[in-house]
Amino acid sequence: MSQGEAVYTVQESPPTTAENADSAWYAVYTRHQHEKTVARSLESRGHEVFLPLYSAVHRWQDRNKQLWLPLFPCYVFVHGGLDRRVQILSTPGAYTIVGWGGRPAAIPHAEIKAVRQVVESSLRAEPHPLLKCGDRVRVRVGPLQGVEGFLVRKKNGFRLVISVEMLGRSAAVEVDGCNVEQLGSTHAQAASQHASSLVHAPAGNGWRSGASWEV
Repeated sequence: MSQGEAVYTVQESPPTTAENADSAWYAVYTRHQHEKTVARSLESRGHEVFLPLYSAVHRWQDRNKQLWLPLFPCYVFVHGGLDRRVQILSTPGAYTIVGWGGRPAAIPHAEIKAVRQVVESSLRAEPHPLLKCGDRVRVRVGPLQGVEGFLVRKKNGFRLVISVEMLGRSAAVEVDGCNVEQLGSTHAQAASQHASSLVHAPAGNGWRSGASWEV
C-alpha cells in the first residue's frame, strides 16, 4: 500500500471469470474500526491493498488531534487474490468479501480510479450519504480531471460526490464550480458560471496509506 491512500443499494455485477479475477478489485467487509489492522495484515501477506483515508480533527478536553479515518468505514479494497480467498477471510477482523450468491463481486475499475484520484489529491474529502440523483458533472481540469459524480452545494462552496455503488457508500470532495462541465442537467452549468463569486474554504492535506498508521 502506498503512502496514505485514502482506501468506497447493492446492484448486481457481472460474474467474475478466471480471466479477470486477478485484475479486479474486491471489497472486504471488516469489523468496525479494524480497517487499518486488516489492511496491514493483508499487505504483510503479499496482497495489494487500497485503504482510502481522510483527515479529520477530533477535539478532546485539553487538545485537538488530527486523525486519518477510513473514507468508507468497515471496508478495505483488495486487488485480485481470490486464489487465496481462505487466507483473506481468515484475517483477524475480516468478515467477508462483498458479493452475490456466495461469489465475490468486482468493483468497477472506474470507481476505484476515481477514489484514488480524490485521496491522492490535496483536496479535502469526507464521507457522504449515498447520492444517486442530481446534477451529474465531469471535472475538466486539475487533479480530479475526468472524474465524474454529482455536484452538490454546501455552505459557500461545491462538493463532487463519488460513489462505490456496490457498497452503497459515497464520498465528497471540494471542487471549484468553474472546473466542472455538465453531463445531465442545467444546474451544474449555472453553478460553474457563478462559482467564481463564492468564497471557498481552504483545502486540507491529502494522505496516502503506507508510511504511517496513526490511530
